[in-house]
Amino acid sequence: MKAVKQALPFICLVVTLASCLRVGNSKTYDLLLQKATVIDGTGQAPYVANLLIRGDSIALINKDTATTYSVGRKINAEGLVLTPGFIDTHAHGDPLETPQFRNFISMGVTTISLGQDGFSPEQLDLRVWMDSVSQINPAVNVALFVGHGTLRMLSGTQYDAVPSEAHYAAMEKLLADAMEAGCYGMTTGLEYTPGYFADSTELNRLARVVGANNGLLMSHMRNEDDAFVEASIKELLALGKYGPVHVSHLKVVFGKGQNRAQEILHLLDSARARGLKVTADLYPYTASYTGIAILFPEWAQKPNDFKQVINTRRAELSTYLHNRVMLRNGPEATLIGSGPHRGKTLAQVARELNKPFQDILIDEIGPYGASGAYFVMDEKLQETLLKNPYVMVCTDGSPTMHHPRGYGTYAKIIQTYVQDRKSLRLEEAIHKMTGLPAETIGLQDRGFIRQGFKADILLFNPAEVKENATYEDPHQLATGFRYVIVNGRVVKEGDKLSEERAGKMLRKKSL
Repeated sequence: MKAVKQALPFICLVVTLASCLRVGNSKTYDLLLQKATVIDGTGQAPYVANLLIRGDSIALINKDTATTYSVGRKINAEGLVLTPGFIDTHAHGDPLETPQFRNFISMGVTTISLGQDGFSPEQLDLRVWMDSVSQINPAVNVALFVGHGTLRMLSGTQYDAVPSEAHYAAMEKLLADAMEAGCYGMTTGLEYTPGYFADSTELNRLARVVGANNGLLMSHMRNEDDAFVEASIKELLALGKYGPVHVSHLKVVFGKGQNRAQEILHLLDSARARGLKVTADLYPYTASYTGIAILFPEWAQKPNDFKQVINTRRAELSTYLHNRVMLRNGPEATLIGSGPHRGKTLAQVARELNKPFQDILIDEIGPYGASGAYFVMDEKLQETLLKNPYVMVCTDGSPTMHHPRGYGTYAKIIQTYVQDRKSLRLEEAIHKMTGLPAETIGLQDRGFIRQGFKADILLFNPAEVKENATYEDPHQLATGFRYVIVNGRVVKEGDKLSEERAGKMLRKKSL
């Protein structure tokens, strides 16, 4: 009995310690990703760890992989790479029409940026659109930018070359309201109407509003052709005094070779040396994709009457279109992406209908009758741009456009530039697709594998990742991303995509 009494304090201590241990281990997590090789989005070297998720967030990262936990589900991630979900800085699509976004989920994209090229939802109050997206729960997270061209149309400025003071004020108010509603910045589409009409006074006034609201100014620049791209970049850089600026889908149309790429990059690097915040994105394809209006002169586009142009200036229009198409590598280099001639080159359509290609454009298609892919870029030049540390990856794609970039971009980066060519280290590529875009857009809790960050996560073997989309059949889903997790919920497992939609409408917090 005496021995028992003497041992009692020790027994109590053991019981207390055991109780404490039980309390520590009884903390339940929803999901354990066990022994994953973590590439965290910073560009730094990988490490092996257990990652635990509770709710929509990363609750714990533990490099001691022998620790046990109480979890709802465990995934053995040994031998697999774990990364943040990819963030697409320049995407298209309508979450109210195609909320499943299978194209993005299948290639590991968990967040997309909409409102690109100067065009955003035509709502005076973008909260209405944002609330609608929140209610339907898209499959991916959606970050919205307000479009400059849309501001012009909603303000009544429309196609005026010089806005009135009242129109300036209306655009500025709409822009400030959009930023207050949660937009991440403004996009321009200066190669399109009505953005085409904006001069430096207009752009400066609006850029000042974006900067005052801590936003990002993204630009589809005025002209991406080799002879004009530097002037277009300088036009954007002039707005960098108000805040960060970003070149959308950086390319040099008709430019050739690494040296030309270095000249463009030097222009951007010099701006950074002067203290400007300048970034860019690009997609890894040598064909662009946009409306067929890109081939038509400004005087044949809205607000001009196309029928009247045909009646009064047909010969001039025919000559312009012939020269424009030939400058863009000929009719064989234009692949029609929508409308009745979808999937055929302009040259094929001309042969089938036995008409000159310029007459096909005038009589059969018109400036708004189709979109197309245009093979106008040089692979060596674009790859050199891609390797720059301030250039990130985007798709400029959607679920519906007839271009493989909307289904294959991120898989192609891993398959072609990491695995095959060794142009990028995997850590570099992941940084360009996660951490760098998150920092650029201003996403505060995504893009990195960190405790407390939202659980947008991928698990995959890089050797298995495949881009399956082609120009001939662009709507083939990418494969190889074994698990895709959005806000803590597994939405893709193997080749099976969940019907559950776990994305959110993201809103930038105002100052």
